[in-house]
Amino acid sequence: MPIDPVLVVHGGAWAMPDDMVEAHLHGVRNALAAGWRLLERGGPALDAVEEAVVIMEDDETFDAGRGSFLSRDGKVQLDALIMDGATLRTGGVGCVERLRNPVRAARKILSESPHVYFVAEGAERFAAEHGIQLCRNEDLIIAREVERLRKYQQEAASHESTNDGNDLFAPSISHDTVGAVALDRNGNIAAATSTGGTLNKAPGRLGDSSLIGCGCYADNLSAAASTTGWGEPIMKLVLAKWTADRVLAGNLPEWAAQEAMNYLKQRLNGHGGIIVLNAQGQFGIAHNTPRMAWASKTVKKEEAGIERGAV
Repeated sequence: MPIDPVLVVHGGAWAMPDDMVEAHLHGVRNALAAGWRLLERGGPALDAVEEAVVIMEDDETFDAGRGSFLSRDGKVQLDALIMDGATLRTGGVGCVERLRNPVRAARKILSESPHVYFVAEGAERFAAEHGIQLCRNEDLIIAREVERLRKYQQEAASHESTNDGNDLFAPSISHDTVGAVALDRNGNIAAATSTGGTLNKAPGRLGDSSLIGCGCYADNLSAAASTTGWGEPIMKLVLAKWTADRVLAGNLPEWAAQEAMNYLKQRLNGHGGIIVLNAQGQFGIAHNTPRMAWASKTVKKEEAGIERGAV
């Protein structure tokens, strides 16, 4: 008997200003529609999360793909991971500068490589050898982000050496990492996460998003999860896997999602958001930031919002 599909997406957790709410809602709804079209006609969860994330990578609203934050040297460096809950096959790329849709390259690694992870030029070479067209880094840079970096560096310089850089990770600074989790009609789950990282990051810095078990995880026996927010604390807690393990232990995804956010805050004073989905179609959405862009769809209900605790 076919299982009813489920799709949940997120587009970042932070103190999103009022004038950016509509663009974020529009973006997550578009991503939801793209992924749902595949699930609805019996496509695999893996395809659905890939397509949903591609839509958000192409949307300049989010910190993924074109329009991402610039690193300290004015470049876009992108990370992405995709994971199949049925087989635990995974593909990830880190610090890529010439891929318009890093999640596409991650999917190629999952499907066509015995390896899990490629970085920098090696990842770009693998992508090109497997039919993905490379772009110029300049094609990923937009004027809004050039100005944002200039302004941040100017302000940081005026504060001289008293600034330890931690304000980079304040909830008021955008964390528009994107992600998706899906359940298909065959009962398989999958997850994908993609990001441009943090503003003014050191070149070569890798966040949680593309690290297996940190920003992304999927296992049919437990749950699919995708996180967003301040990457360093999320990495230290291996938060996506930690959350999936709570589901494996018998907790509902909605409880596990909220508990993950509490754990992140209490243990490391971290902030962010998470979406969690199990193979029974139960899901949770939680964040400990003022707002998080999210959208969900089942055969019975479709929702989207920017302020929500656990479902």
